[in-house]
Amino acid sequence: MSSGVDRKLTTILAADAEGYSRAMAADEERALGALRAARRVFSASIERHRGRIANTAGDGLIAEFPSVVEAVQCAIEVQRELGDLERSQDGALCFRIGVHLGDVIVDGRDLLGDGVNLAARLQALAEPGGILISQQVYDQVHNKLSVGFEYLGEKRPRNLAEDVPVYRIAVGGERLRAARGRHQARSPGSAEAAGHDRRVSRDGVVRRAKWLAAIWLVILAIDLATGGDIWAHWLGLALATLAAWDAAPLFARGWFTRQYARLAVIVGALAVVNLVTWSGYPWALWPAGALCVIELIRRVGLRAP
Repeated sequence: MSSGVDRKLTTILAADAEGYSRAMAADEERALGALRAARRVFSASIERHRGRIANTAGDGLIAEFPSVVEAVQCAIEVQRELGDLERSQDGALCFRIGVHLGDVIVDGRDLLGDGVNLAARLQALAEPGGILISQQVYDQVHNKLSVGFEYLGEKRPRNLAEDVPVYRIAVGGERLRAARGRHQARSPGSAEAAGHDRRVSRDGVVRRAKWLAAIWLVILAIDLATGGDIWAHWLGLALATLAAWDAAPLFARGWFTRQYARLAVIVGALAVVNLVTWSGYPWALWPAGALCVIELIRRVGLRAP
C-alpha cells in the first residue's frame, strides 16, 4: 500500500562554508561577495557533472546527482577550484563537503530524510577544504577514481544512533594542509581533526602487516637455527593477533561495527590458543563468552534512553 511519500535513491552532496559567521561579522559585503563567488564555482561544477542544487539555505547547499562517481568528481573539482580562488582572492571562503548515497524523500524540489541528514553530518565532520564520504559512496568509487582514500574508522555523527564508517578523500595540494592548520589554530576540537591522519588506512594496515610478517620470519629462523624447542609459533600468534587487530576496522560493515570486528579477533585468538594447547576441554568458551556478554551489556546501555 502506497504511503503517498515520494522516495528515491540518489547521491547527496552537502557543503557548508567554514567561518562564514565570523567573516560576516568582520565585513558583510566582502563575505557576501566571497559566498557568491563560491556559489558560482559550485553551480558550474554541479551542472557539468549532471547534478542539481536542491537547497541553498544560508551559507551551505545540498545537491543531488544521478551518478555517485560524478558527485565525488564534482566535490573534488569544487575543492580544487575553491583552492585556486583562495590563493588568488583574499577573503575567499573555505568549504567542508560530505557525500552520501542513500534513500531520500522528495518534497517538490527539496530533498529530506536520513540520506540528506547523513551527508550533512559527514560535511560537519570534515576538515575545512576536505571531503568525507560514506561507506556506500566508497564502495562505488574507490576502484573508479584515481584519488587517495583514507579510512578514518567509525564515527558517530551528531544525532545519529549508530556509528558509521567514514572515508576521507585526499584532495591534494597545499590548500588542504593550510586549511587544516588554520582550523587547528582556532577550533577547540582540532585535536580530533588532527588525529584523523593517524587513523587506520588500508595502505597502512598492509604495510604494518608486512613488517610483522618479516619480524616473525626472522624469529622463526632464529628458532630453527638454535635447534631448541619450537617456540616461535607463540610469538607468531601474538604478531598475527596484532595484525588482525589493526586490520579489524576495515571489515566493519553495517551492524558489524569496529568493536565487533575487534571482539572477533580476540575470540579467534583465544580459540587458536585453545586448539594449540588442546587438552580435551574448550576453555576458550568461558573468556570468549564473558567478552560477548560484556559487549552486549555495553550495546544495550548505549541504546538505553
